Amino acid sequence: MTSRKVRLSDVADAAGTSAKTVSRVANGDHRVSIETRQRVQDEIDRLGYQVDLMARSLRKGVDETVGVVVPTIGDPFFATMVEEIEGIALQQSLSVFVAGGSRNPGIEQMVVERMLARRVAGLIIAPFMTDFAFLASANTPVVFLDRHASGLDADVVLVDDFAESKRVVHHLASHGHSRIALIVDDLAVETSRRRREGYRAAHHELGLVIDEGLEFHECINANVAEQRTWEIFSQPEVPTAIFSSRAETSLGVVKAQHHGNRTDIALVSFGDFEAADILSPAVTVLDHDPRVLARIAIERLIVLMRGDEARPPRETIVPLHLIKRGSGELIPHAMAVSV
Repeated sequence: MTSRKVRLSDVADAAGTSAKTVSRVANGDHRVSIETRQRVQDEIDRLGYQVDLMARSLRKGVDETVGVVVPTIGDPFFATMVEEIEGIALQQSLSVFVAGGSRNPGIEQMVVERMLARRVAGLIIAPFMTDFAFLASANTPVVFLDRHASGLDADVVLVDDFAESKRVVHHLASHGHSRIALIVDDLAVETSRRRREGYRAAHHELGLVIDEGLEFHECINANVAEQRTWEIFSQPEVPTAIFSSRAETSLGVVKAQHHGNRTDIALVSFGDFEAADILSPAVTVLDHDPRVLARIAIERLIVLMRGDEARPPRETIVPLHLIKRGSGELIPHAMAVSV
């Protein structure tokens, strides 16, 4: 004889509470006292009750899925973000639908619209250059990640790219560097633009000459960054330091440095990367941890999806730490020789 499926009402009777209270506990709603929540959870575990996700989706008119859109899944930074979001979503009985926008505004918008057509319960978007005004009429919670989005006022989780980039230049200058090369992505991207602005602002503050010949834009990946680093080595007056504004481009920089025997050039990376701490010299980094940003973003989205909080959109700025490992503390060769 087939055993009957445990129902919500069965748990409610066993716990001595209402079906609505059981539903709240089962769906992670914290508007239940700790004592009652524990009693209900004990009965859920004892009876083996499982939330009927299909029924819940039909009632709400949305799928129990979070849509995540990033410029490219191939970037380790965004791949780590997705991994963190998936882990937390799983704990909340949510599925995750991930797509890359191919660093193309048209494709990015198409991907988001397809997710809306699938009736996702919420969206986390690391925007490239799309105007998101088309989302204004969508009744879907949105949290932007790593950068602001144009056309839509919504929650955003990011770091202060401008101030942190200034800090890098000040740090290198404090070790005697005045010719500091910049490896940066497309300046049409907000993060790249703000990091270049911070780099230049620090030069003004320190009285250093801004040499556009030391700024290498359009470094979209590690391969391009490696090529640009070889160009740095070939300059008549080689810079004594490099500021790489993304973890992915830093991989290209260190590859060129080690193959070209130019590890005497100081390096600071905006973002950590695998093996950065075991190279010689180990790479000094700003700990732009994608997991921290992703964790805050999915937690904010879950709150919005539950509709527990009515408030204006919130900007959350995550502070960074400069991890001094050696490469960013090298002094220029001429200074070392004079000493």
